[in-house]
Amino acid sequence: MANTAVASDLSTFDPWLGKTREDGDCASPVTVRRVAALLNRSEPHGDPGEHVPAHWYFALFTPSEPQSSIGIDGHPRTGDFLPPIALPRRMFAGRRVSFHQALRAGEPVVRRSRIQSITPKRGRSGEMCFVTVRHEISGPRGLLVTEEQDIVYRDAPAPNCAAPPAATTGAEALSGSGEFSMTFTPDPVLLFRYSAITFNAHRIHYDLAYARDVEGYPERVVNGGLTTLMLWEFVANRTSRPITASQSRNARALFVNRPVTLRADVAPDGKRARAVALDADGELALRLELELGAA
Repeated sequence: MANTAVASDLSTFDPWLGKTREDGDCASPVTVRRVAALLNRSEPHGDPGEHVPAHWYFALFTPSEPQSSIGIDGHPRTGDFLPPIALPRRMFAGRRVSFHQALRAGEPVVRRSRIQSITPKRGRSGEMCFVTVRHEISGPRGLLVTEEQDIVYRDAPAPNCAAPPAATTGAEALSGSGEFSMTFTPDPVLLFRYSAITFNAHRIHYDLAYARDVEGYPERVVNGGLTTLMLWEFVANRTSRPITASQSRNARALFVNRPVTLRADVAPDGKRARAVALDADGELALRLELELGAA
């Protein structure tokens, strides 16, 4: 179906509200080893039955649409499972995830997905539409992960449009200076490897001319999922506790070859944490509220 419906015409999307689909996959040894390599980890190795951190689920259920179904932005065209929203820019706005059990390498899993809501809005940057998709990932041992993703579709940028002000600054993002922090600089190779693992062909992550001249960004955009993954790993490694739940909200884009600071505070009981990613100017790009399991 053509990508022609305007976001304000909500009745057009009635056939998509509540729509479902089901996909199968497994945490294959190759996938596990590639994620470990991306994160500079020596394990897990992907041996059959080996426990894999539940938050590595991001590498499962990668897109499998044929090349003929890919749109100009590199995403699969909408109108099949996702509604046919005629707004050219598409990004993650946030997600809410519960991790019920660790994954196991080689174990078959099923993801059941449902369109929860379709909400048109109008903001400073023009027309927008938010689509919330709920996923439930299960295996032979029962429910493993539940996730709600908020996807935002946006108007093309106006010429010479300034970036919106940050929702909050880094100084306001956490109470105090943060219990621990680190800085890394995402480079094109890191973005490529993450996009390769997730089979994400969105051109804003690797095509500088497209990102700059078509979607109006100053540089290639760091995958929102990659930033979330880096924060999950950062907190899990520093606390030696598994993440059992996560709520995230994306505030602004991060760009390649510009330093990103990760900061986190952990509650005195060790069961909760807050984490943020700050851009090169110290402005908030991503905020997470986390629940942690036993060490």
